[in-house]
Amino acid sequence: MNVMLLTTHLNAGGITSYLQTLCRGLTADGHGVWLVSSGGERAVDFEAMGCRLVTRDIRTKSELSPKIYAVLGDLKDIILREKIEVLHAHTRITQVMATWLRRMSGRPNIATCHGFFKTRWNRRLFPCWGVRTIAISEPVVRHLTGDFRCPPETVTLIPNGIDLERFFVAADEDRTACRERHGLGDEPIVGIIARLSDVKGIDILIEAIPRVKERIPDVKLVIMGEGREEQALKEQVRQRQLEGTVCFYSGVDDMALCLNMFDVFVMPSRQEGLGLSVLEAQACGLCVVASRVGGLVSIIEDGETGFLVDPQDPVALAARITAVLTDDFTRRKVGRQARARVGEHHAASRMVAETVKVYREVI
Repeated sequence: MNVMLLTTHLNAGGITSYLQTLCRGLTADGHGVWLVSSGGERAVDFEAMGCRLVTRDIRTKSELSPKIYAVLGDLKDIILREKIEVLHAHTRITQVMATWLRRMSGRPNIATCHGFFKTRWNRRLFPCWGVRTIAISEPVVRHLTGDFRCPPETVTLIPNGIDLERFFVAADEDRTACRERHGLGDEPIVGIIARLSDVKGIDILIEAIPRVKERIPDVKLVIMGEGREEQALKEQVRQRQLEGTVCFYSGVDDMALCLNMFDVFVMPSRQEGLGLSVLEAQACGLCVVASRVGGLVSIIEDGETGFLVDPQDPVALAARITAVLTDDFTRRKVGRQARARVGEHHAASRMVAETVKVYREVI
């Protein structure tokens, strides 16, 4: 089967990680994959796994931008020439593009909804969900069928998948070496890898850290990622006089090793479609503390495979982080149970197979 995947960019992030897993599985199973994007730092990874990159300048936030309409004719030609059988879009801009391409080429389009959207008038008038929509969690299914009135029979739940061979529990020497490479020692480390945006609630985590320091003075908070809130978060750290406690890193060279640096992974989101980085942390055997919101509730069984706290509550967040860091037995037990659950419910092979099943159903 020949598939065209469409996304806005290939820089580090949740959708890019999802696409890496999907593309790796599709190409391994012998499917042809054409990946349309504006390029990005992870493009070389997709080339290495056998994807054919179609790089066009489509990075925009406007559904009316001339950029996206200027490339439609070229993409239609590729679809027809390469005998593409299905279009699969992953961002709002590319969902709009795929809708037009379906009309131009006659090929069915599918959209994956990776989170929650504001119910703006343009999404209601021109929904662009495709002939089928994939939702990554039960809350996202309810969002689509409730807020956007998508017919339930057109929405398919396929949770994100994780490759347990890539996300592993590192040996002690590798963990130590990775810490040293980032200028860190053997102090307790609270970590998060995420886009630096308001919805991720990183400001709440920073607010919680002084309370953690009261019990664990040498604790470090490691924040890895990039985004529009970076300067505001650094200013918050400066105002709280936490410069020696909070460390920012913009690049993540090896996700699994970086996760293994942490003693506890925290995701204090205000909202979350599923939480791919949480699954990746669990796959590395980490104990996760996360907000009780959205899809996080579906992947964390409180007290068994992680811990849930009320969103936007730095006091509760600090108390749970402190409890986890001061109880080695429970922290390791919960981490082991979380990894086992990821293997059972979120295997990459399962996600790929279920996605291909949807492709076959619409062709």
